[in-house]
Amino acid sequence: MYTTSQPDPVRLEIFKNLYQFIAEQMGIVLQNTAASVNIKERLDFSCAIFDGSGLLVANAPHIPVHLGSMSESVRSLINAVGEGIKPGNVYLSNNPYNGGTHLPDVTAITPVFLDINLDINLDINAQVSSPIFYVASRGHQADIGGITPGSMPPHSTTILEEGIIFDNFILVEQGDFQELKVREHLLNHPYPSRNPDKNIADFKAQIAANNRGVQELLKMVQQYGLETVQLYMQFVQDNAEESVRRAIDVLKDGAFCYEMDNGAKIQISVKINQENRTAKIDFSGTSAQLNNNFNAPKAVTQAAVLYVFRTLVNDNIPLNAGCLKPLEIIIPQGCMLNPIYPAAVVAGNVETSQTIVDALYGALGVMAASQGTMNNFTFGNAKYQYYETICGGSGAGISGEIQFNGTDAVHTHMTNSLLTDPEVLETRYPVMVESFNVRENSGGKGKYSGGDGVIRRIKFLEPMTANILSGHRVVPPFGLNGAEPGKVGKNWVQRENGTTEVLGSTATVEVQPGDVFVIETPGGGGFS
Repeated sequence: MYTTSQPDPVRLEIFKNLYQFIAEQMGIVLQNTAASVNIKERLDFSCAIFDGSGLLVANAPHIPVHLGSMSESVRSLINAVGEGIKPGNVYLSNNPYNGGTHLPDVTAITPVFLDINLDINLDINAQVSSPIFYVASRGHQADIGGITPGSMPPHSTTILEEGIIFDNFILVEQGDFQELKVREHLLNHPYPSRNPDKNIADFKAQIAANNRGVQELLKMVQQYGLETVQLYMQFVQDNAEESVRRAIDVLKDGAFCYEMDNGAKIQISVKINQENRTAKIDFSGTSAQLNNNFNAPKAVTQAAVLYVFRTLVNDNIPLNAGCLKPLEIIIPQGCMLNPIYPAAVVAGNVETSQTIVDALYGALGVMAASQGTMNNFTFGNAKYQYYETICGGSGAGISGEIQFNGTDAVHTHMTNSLLTDPEVLETRYPVMVESFNVRENSGGKGKYSGGDGVIRRIKFLEPMTANILSGHRVVPPFGLNGAEPGKVGKNWVQRENGTTEVLGSTATVEVQPGDVFVIETPGGGGFS
């Protein structure tokens, strides 16, 4: 056993990479065993490991909006269930008011108990009856119920219209998968899941991913000892904390107000305390809770702030709870960034989170707005359900002394997923990717130009309901220091009979065979 009050630099690097490696292994298992296109092809999932108190230790480089909020789900489980957490159990949660993001993002949480059968030199005070760690995987379900196929309804006004809520639901009880109870829960709802078989298949894949994480963590304990593994979990968080403080050292106070297409405003001020090396991020003045679904749960707002400050760090550190310690985040209750149940939130996770990130970069003066939207496109019927986010242009900016142009056709900020390969999409669904290309000259001009968006045309071969949930179709992504903004996006349907139906930022339409849904995504803002 090796313990110390100060981390050994070599060991710190080893453990930091070991923790990340475990999360990466979990992700590989999840991708390989998942049934849905959304998880298997688009990689819309995240895996992470947590210490015994539920604080994020390390993650694979998956989806930022998941990773910054998953700790809230784990800690919600600890607070709600406490000593009722048992070995062999796996818990399912997607409640946005208990650490979730939006209902399609469902988290499987597995507590890790000390295996007394392992040859481990135990500290005499080691608690073998309570979890020593937690592992979790979060996957976006292609459909979890709700008023439209794909569970991303553009016009929901309460969370009950967005699908099924799992709140620390026992998915596996003492090793026994609760399939009947899960299926009943998926179907016993005013707007039930349209494909419970696929939901259950993906839940099983998440269980398998978590099992890999449990196995790898116990191997670490066997090799290094429990006390050392736990100690270095703390050291890894301490290292991240210090890295963020170093990033704060070079920042200045700032403020920014950013309006969304629906008229809602995100107001942010940043105050730097150089003496304590801390930052206060205050969202006071932000619009009140909305009657639409662009409310962002508090966990999403925190995740967006965590993401921004992690990107300001040049060191190779895992995103973890330590990054939050130098940050004081003020989010008034009842505003659109900290709504009260049963406010609808499905767009808050995907759209408002992007606005928060851009507003914070604007307040810090380091980066122009990126496309500022995930361009959430869903379509489906009783048989098929599909969801994708679509890339666009990133903003130009500055990092240290280095200024940079934006990038064309990339997923930006809070999303880090892929687009499904056309061959896979056309094989699994009755659609055709008619064209997909860069939208030339859509990035804002400046000394450094923003990246260009894309144009995506999807042709339907069967009748379906199609939905677009997007932003920056009215308000352009801002440029900084006098540079131009990026061009706004556009949505429309080109009907088979030759007519065109222009759509707004959010819309639901019925499409027929031969209709083409066209999405032009925004460009990023320029920087001078």
